[in-house]
Amino acid sequence: MNETLSNSHSLFLNDDAKEADLPDRRSQPRDMPTAPSRPCQGVRNFVCRNAFVIVTVVSVALGMSSLDSKASGRMGMRTVVYYMLTTIIAVFTGIAVVMLLKPGEGGRESPASSSSSIQSVQAVDAFLDLIRNMFPPNLVEACFKQYKTLYSRRMTQSNVTLPGNESEANISGVLLTSVLQTLEETVPTAGSSSGVNALGLVVFSMCFGLVIGNMKDKGRVLRDFFDCLNEAILRLVAVIIWYTPVGILFLIAGKIVEMKDLAQMGGQLGMYTLSVILGLLLHGLIVLPLIYFAVTRKNPFMFMGGLLQALMTALGTSSSSATLPITFRCLEENNMVDKRVTRFVLPVGATVNMDGTALYEAVAAIFIAQVNQVALNFGQILTISITATAASIGAAGIPQAGLVTMVIVLTSVGLPTEDISLIIAVDWFLDRLRTTANVLGDSLGAGIVEHLSRRELQTHDTEICRSVVVESEEPVQSICLGNDIHERRNSKTPT
Repeated sequence: MNETLSNSHSLFLNDDAKEADLPDRRSQPRDMPTAPSRPCQGVRNFVCRNAFVIVTVVSVALGMSSLDSKASGRMGMRTVVYYMLTTIIAVFTGIAVVMLLKPGEGGRESPASSSSSIQSVQAVDAFLDLIRNMFPPNLVEACFKQYKTLYSRRMTQSNVTLPGNESEANISGVLLTSVLQTLEETVPTAGSSSGVNALGLVVFSMCFGLVIGNMKDKGRVLRDFFDCLNEAILRLVAVIIWYTPVGILFLIAGKIVEMKDLAQMGGQLGMYTLSVILGLLLHGLIVLPLIYFAVTRKNPFMFMGGLLQALMTALGTSSSSATLPITFRCLEENNMVDKRVTRFVLPVGATVNMDGTALYEAVAAIFIAQVNQVALNFGQILTISITATAASIGAAGIPQAGLVTMVIVLTSVGLPTEDISLIIAVDWFLDRLRTTANVLGDSLGAGIVEHLSRRELQTHDTEICRSVVVESEEPVQSICLGNDIHERRNSKTPT
């Protein structure tokens, strides 16, 4: 008797797509007209893979070096509290919406056919990967590769003693029989996947910036170099911004053409899409503006008006990382947010703050439970909220990374991970909306942190002005002292 036991599940992405966290397109027919979006994808990849790396390292290092350790510590604490608070609120907003609308009730629809697969990820391994990626062993490798636990299958054989029949009775009268059993085990192994290790770069840049700031005058050369490099990259991105409207048009048009069944947007998928959109609108247009107004006592919609270009770019590229340089320009030039704040808050937010992703994962998990007619209790809903919050922190700022981290959420409550295929058909559209919510949350967070840190920033500016005055007065005092001594010596010289 041979039995094969497998501990892994399959989704609908192949090995190449796993490395890029993107859906597979090679399995589609060759006549699928996806070419119109390819040039725009090339521009997007240029921004995401090249400009994002430089802007992240330079901006975080500049932001930390421009502040003293006390001010940067307080700013960092406010940033973390804001990001955690808004993410938790987003998760519970999504849970409330999906529990009220119940889009998954009414039976199962047949999932879209696909021939690709992705391996399931254990929650513990995913969290350990997050910690390992914070401290990359090679900074150059971190620019294009990140640590990821991979799973290999191992076949083992063992003899199992089972009850036998009467003809096989032994001397003691016990009926036993020996059977060779084959077991298939899933073994975790250390591996890597292609993609920028943004978390590791941010941690290194923060430490590097603090060291430069403590070097005072000796670190001025490095600060000036990073400042010029940051300005050069932003000017390069400004050229790409002119092509953004055309790029957004072709990116979305290409996705619509790739869809095999537009009618599938109706029914349960339509209600699911409506639930996610409603949750994102509540979070982005009501919750976040209310938090901004409660803290700053300013009009949040005037602030959001200055972010229009960044929000449109996020909608088109579905990547908060690719949108980061444009978000810098919108906040610093349109909303006049202090550069020391944006250079610290935004790169960290593009890496760990994913309000829209957390909301989407909570809605998707409960939707899949409703489709499978699984009644979730309070403990399971609480587990979904916690794992969705944690998984969103580990989600990369690249398109459709939420599909991969959603495996953690589904596994935590025992839901079938292969049912992610039910929502792949509309994920390309929802991914753009939740990315827009992520960018909006990061930007409003920068405004809130600047308002709360205004005293530290003013104190730091005052200290800089005093140090400049002292440096400019010291040569004059020494010259005057030297002249005075010279005059006294001349007066004592006999005529």
